[in-house]
Amino acid sequence: MDVFDVAILGSGPGGYVAAIRAGQLGLKTAIIERDAVFGGTCLHRGCIPTKAFLHTADLLDEIRHADTHGVEVAGDPRVDMTKLLARKDKVVGQLAQGVKGLLRKNKVTLVNGRGTLAGRDSIAVVAEGKETATVRAKNIVLATGSEVRAIPSLPTDGKVVINSDHILKLAEVPASLLVIGAGAVGVEFASIFLRFGSQVTLVEMLDRLVPVEDEEISKELERLFKKQGMDCRPGTTVAALNVKDGKATVTLKGKDGKETTETFDKVLVAVGRKPNTEGVGYAENGVKLTQETVDVDDRFRTSVPGIYAIGDIIKGPWLAHAASHEGLHAVQEIAGKPLAERMDFRRVPGATYCFPEVASIGLTEMQAKELGFDARAAKFPFVGIGKALILGQTDGFVKVVTDKKYDEILGVHIIGPKATELISPASVAMAHEATAESLASAIQAHPTLSEAIGEAAHGVHGLAIHF
Repeated sequence: MDVFDVAILGSGPGGYVAAIRAGQLGLKTAIIERDAVFGGTCLHRGCIPTKAFLHTADLLDEIRHADTHGVEVAGDPRVDMTKLLARKDKVVGQLAQGVKGLLRKNKVTLVNGRGTLAGRDSIAVVAEGKETATVRAKNIVLATGSEVRAIPSLPTDGKVVINSDHILKLAEVPASLLVIGAGAVGVEFASIFLRFGSQVTLVEMLDRLVPVEDEEISKELERLFKKQGMDCRPGTTVAALNVKDGKATVTLKGKDGKETTETFDKVLVAVGRKPNTEGVGYAENGVKLTQETVDVDDRFRTSVPGIYAIGDIIKGPWLAHAASHEGLHAVQEIAGKPLAERMDFRRVPGATYCFPEVASIGLTEMQAKELGFDARAAKFPFVGIGKALILGQTDGFVKVVTDKKYDEILGVHIIGPKATELISPASVAMAHEATAESLASAIQAHPTLSEAIGEAAHGVHGLAIHF
């Protein structure tokens, strides 16, 4: 092969976005992907298929409560897993073809095979049935992503004890499901299968659900999950797990030290992911790692000149949209056209698509205080919003955290209807260093859910209108 300006190892949302931008900037670009299809974990085993499941769960909810809105539905709606899986695969397939088409449109050379860093300017690629090929490039972007972390004490068999990859292929809805881990992955699947009809038990080792979120968000999510019929047990660990006759017998130890032994049809282990940095030649070729992640500076440069790293293999929020922006920054740097502002990880929004949805950006109230800010916060409940009442979804609230001295918005935290969409205006506001006063002065259309953001901003100064 010719020498490329940039070669990108991995085609997830970090890698393929970097490749597209490189092509747009006129760089001769190659992208290497070990899977037969491009798009990475997010597209094929993460964000997209999971949200397809969640949309179906949302539809079930809408239909079950249709009578409240004056719509009569005959019979009890149920999920058809065969049709759901086919729909999920169709959506994923269409998006995968779109990614491939965009890469080709931008003249990116596509290389299939398992890539390994082989030197400062080369990647060795092994494809089944072919000799090892070498892709050479003046610059390399490492974007190999992450995979489900295996827990020795909780081994998965893909049948009874499963992980987030396995659960996306379930042929039937289990009667009972234990979810271990109440981070974003755990609460999303717990919420999905609760609405699909499973009896769901959700356990979390730490003392609250979604522990990275603001404490008030965690408390409200637990309350609302319990209201829906979910058995939530924060501060709980798994003392023993045994599989026999197609079921799992699990001993759970609560924060009071008491143990209970229960049986479940399926157990989902949702306790985290690990970066794909082993066996890919990084350390062997001088790329510095700290524990499992690649060290980078604020321009995503590694310890080896000309080699960059983005996405789940570096420290920072392991989110698809974060990886995409990291890829843009890295490639703009390579092209000699760096973006005007360095990436601020505090301004990367998080989105959890359970019901109710959870979304946040910036500092929690406690984090702000720990960092020395004279923080103040205001909440506005969705019960005070007309559109929420129309939708029949009045649970939850918007919380705005500010610096009392300068009134600058430090964080926005939302639990409630369409929270993952509502976080976008908060992201724009924080990108422009908005104050609570300036956010309150922005006119929100009526009736919309976004009015809750404006009301919360007014509330910082004790001036909320509708509550």
